[in-house]
Amino acid sequence: MITQDEVRHIAGLVKLKLSGEEVTKFTDQLGTILDFFAQLQEANTDGVEETSQVTGLSNITRSDEITVDGQELALLACSPHKIENRSIKIPKVL
Repeated sequence: MITQDEVRHIAGLVKLKLSGEEVTKFTDQLGTILDFFAQLQEANTDGVEETSQVTGLSNITRSDEITVDGQELALLACSPHKIENRSIKIPKVL
């Protein structure tokens, strides 16, 4: 069971100011949550395969490849500024 002093300490760590009523309320609620975790610890999980998700979905990623399709020169040509070394040269900002 969690004590009111522990709840005040936790609240202090996250810089929460709790009233006496809130400390009592959260002491009860956190105690209930911790009791539930204690029940879970007692569950027999022998033979149960570890899993991180149960939906069967997986991340679909593609390799990060640079492709040149010839469009960059057409895009550079749209600029009203001077093109230099395949870059747009603009006036200094500062």
